[in-house]
Amino acid sequence: MEYRITNQSKEAVLNFSFGRFFAPFFLLLFLFPSSILYPQPAPASPYADAASALMAKGLTELRAFSMLSELTGTIGNRLSGSPQAARAVEWGKKTMQQCMFDSVHLQPVMVPHWVRGSEERASIIDAGKETPLAICALGGSVGTPKEGISAGIIEVHSLEEAKNLGEKAKGKIVFYNRPMDPTKFSTMAAYGGAVDQRGQGAIEGAKVGASAVLVRSMSLAIDDVPHTGAMYYVDGVPKIPAAAVSTAGANMLSELLRSGKDVRVSMTLSCETLPDVESANVIGEIRGTEKPGEVIVVGGHLDSWDKGQGAHDDGAGAVQSMEALRLLKELGLKPKRTIRCVLFMNEENGLRGGKAYAAAKRPAGERDIAAIETDAGGFAPLGFGISTDSVKFEKLKKLSPALAEIGADRILKGGGGADISPLAEFGVPMIGLEPETQRYFDYHHSDKDTIDKVNPRELELGAVAIAIFAYEIAEEGL
Repeated sequence: MEYRITNQSKEAVLNFSFGRFFAPFFLLLFLFPSSILYPQPAPASPYADAASALMAKGLTELRAFSMLSELTGTIGNRLSGSPQAARAVEWGKKTMQQCMFDSVHLQPVMVPHWVRGSEERASIIDAGKETPLAICALGGSVGTPKEGISAGIIEVHSLEEAKNLGEKAKGKIVFYNRPMDPTKFSTMAAYGGAVDQRGQGAIEGAKVGASAVLVRSMSLAIDDVPHTGAMYYVDGVPKIPAAAVSTAGANMLSELLRSGKDVRVSMTLSCETLPDVESANVIGEIRGTEKPGEVIVVGGHLDSWDKGQGAHDDGAGAVQSMEALRLLKELGLKPKRTIRCVLFMNEENGLRGGKAYAAAKRPAGERDIAAIETDAGGFAPLGFGISTDSVKFEKLKKLSPALAEIGADRILKGGGGADISPLAEFGVPMIGLEPETQRYFDYHHSDKDTIDKVNPRELELGAVAIAIFAYEIAEEGL
């Protein structure tokens, strides 16, 4: 049977279809407010104009990068107790004074003084052939005997494996070769999953009679640049030398061991720990106009390891903290509460600066109401991680719209930083700037951490994000 569809019948069908399928939609419009049916834009932040002004000034002037260039170019790396660290303290004080902060002062603190020394070398010995092995002493390690150490190698992948070596480890070099997990999106989580072998490896190696330990560098990059970092000893356990080996060197050594060859490693380290040295935190602030006793702390650490220039770790955080206050000051934004910049000393190998700031006696009526730390590199900011109670978290999260213009409005639970962590004991909310970190551990604690790895705009945007968030908290309180 054949059906003929005329233009008139088509129109009828269309009219019927429109009424059948769209009438319920119009009924919904009548019954429910449009805000339920259509997503509404986030309400404009009352701090939008201030945020725009901070961004415009920051991205026009790029002063954070100028500061970082001066710090890394004239001083370089700044290990606690070193002459460079002492110069950095004076530089930080002078820079804050030039920024016309309302007050600037030094907070004295005694810090460790570990030195790397001039001898730092290793080689793989295989059938009489020596192949250089890229290593560097881990921070805090004792040196080897002057003639060095030459011993067989035992590879392990965890502290537990090392504990179970027993007599097999006696006189050997224990080689910890657990990589950072490349399947984790968060490089910070990957680092956290591997760094225990660096910190505690020498302790467990000494317990089973090892003569030294080698630890795979904490980096996802495969190259021949070793990455240093802190390691520890405990009373009652012998102190044995500990060094990081480059990721490429670790892979080569592991492959040789799997082949069943009789491989030995020789290593010489001349590092040592000298008596403590007096240093200081550098502190500057913009005084609050209404509630000056309520303080928002903003900070990064001024010290660095003695590799590279300490550009991302944590020269970036130090200059971002100062730049945040400079932007507020020069734009004439007068916060109701005090915003205080602290350049902490000795984060890398002791946390003495953070502990000293938290323990310092406050003037009557003064208390820290929030603390923001930037110590994850000078990369583009994504937002902030916050550790506090649910009420304060929600209040802080509501401040995020002003950060949206620079793409830094992601507010997540869990955050902070090492230097501000001692303040948690007093109930102070811990806030950490969260930048993009996929490249961070390529440079971290190594000779690759230099100023050329820092993008001026990304660095400045981190400073702007801190300025916006600190200003909002200073206005709103907690």
